[in-house]
Amino acid sequence: MKKILIVEDEKAIREFEVINLNRAGYTTVEAGSGEQALEIYESEDDFDIALLDITLPGIDGFELCKTLRSKSPKLGIIMLTARTQEMDKVNGLMLGADDYITKPFSPSELLARIDSLYRRVEMQSKKEPVGNMTLGEFTLNLRRRTLAKSGKNIDLTQVEFQIMEYFFQNPGVCLSRTDILSRVWGDQYLGEEKIVDVNVRRLRIKIEDDPGSPKHLVTAWGVGYKWVV
Repeated sequence: MKKILIVEDEKAIREFEVINLNRAGYTTVEAGSGEQALEIYESEDDFDIALLDITLPGIDGFELCKTLRSKSPKLGIIMLTARTQEMDKVNGLMLGADDYITKPFSPSELLARIDSLYRRVEMQSKKEPVGNMTLGEFTLNLRRRTLAKSGKNIDLTQVEFQIMEYFFQNPGVCLSRTDILSRVWGDQYLGEEKIVDVNVRRLRIKIEDDPGSPKHLVTAWGVGYKWVV
């Protein structure tokens, strides 16, 4: 069952999202506020994706994103942002969102982005890799989908794990933003490459002793990024 939690306080927009997603075969559950969304999630946490508007009454979309992410690293989260609010996009991604959609958006764009994220969520849930990958003080557990630094676990979102897995498979190799975007978000992703930069920034905060001077996840100027052991 493809199940989505839709959190939107404007009824007309919420109905637009529900109608189009239901037509595409998704099961939708609606919430008009962040508080209601959390109550719903606590009672039925089998959601694949959460579609969150930022400007909610009470608990806003940012706080809701942060809370849902703390409850589940595997939940797919998409934020809805206004076209002119560039920092909202970055803030949402830094708090654990997987993607964002700018308003106004068409039914085709909504479905394309939802479908793309759902495929990634489903693919990762079906994979059953075994063993670990170790580079220096870091160990990536492929079965549990966790990362440890010197034996201490680091919480990763599903997107962060996929990025780290790609780096671990290519240590010392310069990976372009396009390579990373294609590998993690898919060839059909319609968003911007800067989503890679924000996720790398978030990973550095989690894994580097000094995120401002990274020693492992370094920038390959003019190319992209590489993992240095």
